[in-house]
Amino acid sequence: MPPSEVILWQHRKQKQMGGYDFDRQRPIDAYIVDFYCKFLMLAIEIDGSSHDNPTAQQNDHLRQARLESLGIRFLRFREAQVYHQAPTVIQTWITHHPL
Repeated sequence: MPPSEVILWQHRKQKQMGGYDFDRQRPIDAYIVDFYCKFLMLAIEIDGSSHDNPTAQQNDHLRQARLESLGIRFLRFREAQVYHQAPTVIQTWITHHPL
């Protein structure tokens, strides 16, 4: 597990995610998302530098569009955000409610 995911997973284990149950590395359709809450139908992705090139960005866009077509909503964070602004990331995560 990348260090940025470890940081968020530790908060999840400490019940700091608004009481919602999130799974890590959850398979959905033909993809795997970093974190997923079935109740909220919310996927959370942590994007590192491997997501910076145009091909990876296009693949991310297609993947996200496919999963959104299934009713899944997304929150995306940069890996650096998790390292340097974890409280803000967590606050965004726990206050994100269904539409």
